[in-house]
Amino acid sequence: MNTIWIVLPILTLLMFELGLNLELEDFKLFKYRPKPVVAGLIGQIIVLPALAWLIGRMFHLDPIFLIGFVLIACCPGGSSSNVFSMIAKGDVALSVSLTACSSIITLFTVPLIMEWVTTSAGSQVDVHLPVGKLVMQNLVLMFLPIAVGIAVRKKSYWVANKIHKVLSKIAFPALIFLATIFFIQNREAIIDKFGQLGLSITVLILLAMASGVALSWALRVNTRERRTIVIEIGMQNAAQAIAIASSPLVFNNDLIAIPAIIYALMMNIILIIYVAVVKNQ
Repeated sequence: MNTIWIVLPILTLLMFELGLNLELEDFKLFKYRPKPVVAGLIGQIIVLPALAWLIGRMFHLDPIFLIGFVLIACCPGGSSSNVFSMIAKGDVALSVSLTACSSIITLFTVPLIMEWVTTSAGSQVDVHLPVGKLVMQNLVLMFLPIAVGIAVRKKSYWVANKIHKVLSKIAFPALIFLATIFFIQNREAIIDKFGQLGLSITVLILLAMASGVALSWALRVNTRERRTIVIEIGMQNAAQAIAIASSPLVFNNDLIAIPAIIYALMMNIILIIYVAVVKNQ
């Protein structure tokens, strides 16, 4: 079974569901509360990919896994971060805004960063990035579903909520199904590299969350905003990374997707612990 025919519908579904929760005002939070938005976007779009590159080099990751390692760090925040923020008594409006903004901004930053990474590391394993095809795929699978979801919500708030209630129950099981299929097909490589990749990814997530705390203190945001920023920086859209890695139009290489699968596992474990701790503070 080719996982790309599973991941593409799942990614489209997740982005459409995200759009159903958005209004155009969600993109304007920067105008009213610039500090937390700036902290979150700097942490996610600049700090996280830079940390991934440095940690990947420090752990001497194979070039093929280094590409996947940086790829998951480049992707936007995961849609479930909004739920984590709510449970952690964070700022849900900020979470929605950061997820929305990062999903749009990374349409352009992912190709730029990954072109540099594949130029630096990809030549060793004969991996090349067709930037134009990546941009087109992101526009079709990310921007278009989000735009349609926003349009549905604007047309009928009631219809959008009804659809969202259904999709929200499907999204997480769909991701689990995708991860299971991917693990079965690539179990030997995942098991073989889990120790090295698992440790490097854990270090990446913890340092990313710590950078969220540091940025929050530097910009003097409140406690609820800080909790949301930490969650947003730590939680990435693994489905997008898998789609880019597995797509015949882009990398067409399941090995590049392995860091995203392990990241999805580790980020949920770490963030569940984080939410459990801060919720009781």
